[in-house]
Amino acid sequence: MSRLAIIKVLLNLLFIILLLGLLNLGLTQSKKYKELSSKNCVRLISQSGARGNILDREGNVIVDSKLSYDVLILPQGSLGDVEEVLAGVARILGTSLKNIRDAYRNGYLAPSVPVKVAGNITVRQAIALEQEKIAMPSIIIQPRPLRHYPFGSLAAHVIGYVSEIDQWRLDKLADYGYKTKDQVGFGGLEEKYDYYLREEEGGLSVEVDHRGSFVRVLGFKQPRNGKDIKLSLNLKIQKLAEEALGGRKGCVVMMDPSTGEIIAMASSPSFNPSSFTEQNNAELSSYFSDTESPFINRAISGLYPAGSVFKVIVATAGLETKKLNLSTSWVCQGSLNIGKQKFKCWETHGRQDLIQAIANSCNVFFYHSGILIGAKTVHDYAIKFGLSRNTSFELPYEEAGFIPSPLWRKLNKFKNWYDGDTANLCIGQGDVLVTPLQMARVMAVFANNGYLVTPYIVKGVDNKDISSYQQKIINLHLKQDTLNYIREGLRGVITTGTGNVLSTLTVPVAGKTGTAQAPPGQPHAWFAGYFPASRPRFVLCVFLERGGPGYFSCLAAKQIIEGMISEGLL
Repeated sequence: MSRLAIIKVLLNLLFIILLLGLLNLGLTQSKKYKELSSKNCVRLISQSGARGNILDREGNVIVDSKLSYDVLILPQGSLGDVEEVLAGVARILGTSLKNIRDAYRNGYLAPSVPVKVAGNITVRQAIALEQEKIAMPSIIIQPRPLRHYPFGSLAAHVIGYVSEIDQWRLDKLADYGYKTKDQVGFGGLEEKYDYYLREEEGGLSVEVDHRGSFVRVLGFKQPRNGKDIKLSLNLKIQKLAEEALGGRKGCVVMMDPSTGEIIAMASSPSFNPSSFTEQNNAELSSYFSDTESPFINRAISGLYPAGSVFKVIVATAGLETKKLNLSTSWVCQGSLNIGKQKFKCWETHGRQDLIQAIANSCNVFFYHSGILIGAKTVHDYAIKFGLSRNTSFELPYEEAGFIPSPLWRKLNKFKNWYDGDTANLCIGQGDVLVTPLQMARVMAVFANNGYLVTPYIVKGVDNKDISSYQQKIINLHLKQDTLNYIREGLRGVITTGTGNVLSTLTVPVAGKTGTAQAPPGQPHAWFAGYFPASRPRFVLCVFLERGGPGYFSCLAAKQIIEGMISEGLL
């Protein structure tokens, strides 16, 4: 073939390919490109609803939303120079022109899309800007619900806070309608119940031309508010609990022993959730740099040795297995030699039986008891009381804790278990780790006659009572004598023992103190108990991190109970 003939064939082939391509676009792909063209001429201008409210057990508002105002500028609506409009906004708001200009440049998408240049302005500033609309018609003042915390930091760890979604959450939640720049919950109920609390976005659908200029309104979708959540929390008692902590590191848990309802849950140090909605950078920076970890809810995420509060589990194991009874006694001379080590008691108690040993928190009695009962049995009863696993509480980031055993030691550390390990276990030391919520749950077993309850804090969602679904109660099938004997010991703690600072209250209290060693610093202070002792309505656990002897937790518990009496809550 000649060169000319080859060129003619190639041209014909190219023409055929081009023709087939045009036929493909015109016939098979026309619907696709028509849809893309339609979408390209439609703009959505969003409007937010309000996030759901959070209420206490009496219906009092803990968290709601207040009306905030954002300043937007419609680029195509400017009658004059955009720079003049930006300067006018900066002047009225009393902020720098650079900040307003940067916000405009960073937020600009198209001539028909309003650009947010300032947020959360005051009502007075909004009115002043509205008065300038004759001269600057491109200014839009858009109302927007903003999360509002009327009590500041009160119950902050229960509530959590709201902030812009991060990449980790966006990756997980994109399939559920979450998108970049969404405001979502972090920590507490704001995170756990975000799906119910979050609002449904609405707004305007407008048509624009090929230049992006506004043509007409196509439709409007009314935004919807999120669902309200009602808690078992009592605001008055919550306030008393936080006041009793007095800024010290620690936490307070109060619950209904019959149902598991959380009546108060305080953790210190705390934070103010408003800092996130108001973008208070100075406060936020101080929180994130604070070595005391103010965002940790110590009631459910703090892991600590249980100290002497753990002795009620050892006593239960001994009575249930008949290794202990009321006549069992040992002489406390202030210490006990086990192997080559001397294990100390905090005092020389003399001869102690079970009831006296609980009341006086005698370590020597429980060293003997633990060795007699056996570490495996003590471990198994601790598991029975719900330790070493989550309580199934609603709030996120609950820790499970840990109870060691001879088998664990063998499998994980390849070491033998000795009587000294059992001695440490039986006074809540060694490798024992628990949360204050877990110890409140343990104490509830003796307050409610032998039932292990599941703690919960949400009573209702969207005006629907869900309490019956939340209550999960397990009968531990403990002997009545076991419960009665330990109750007697717990009452003795208050009347004659280590918690006698509570004996002056007009309401009878029963409970157990604890001083948990945590070298090299000060010990942790524990008190876990219930009241009124004869017909318990409340379980109270007070924990002070590095707070010293359990006596100081008793003082905080006394302050709370006295406050409840004076407020008529008992």
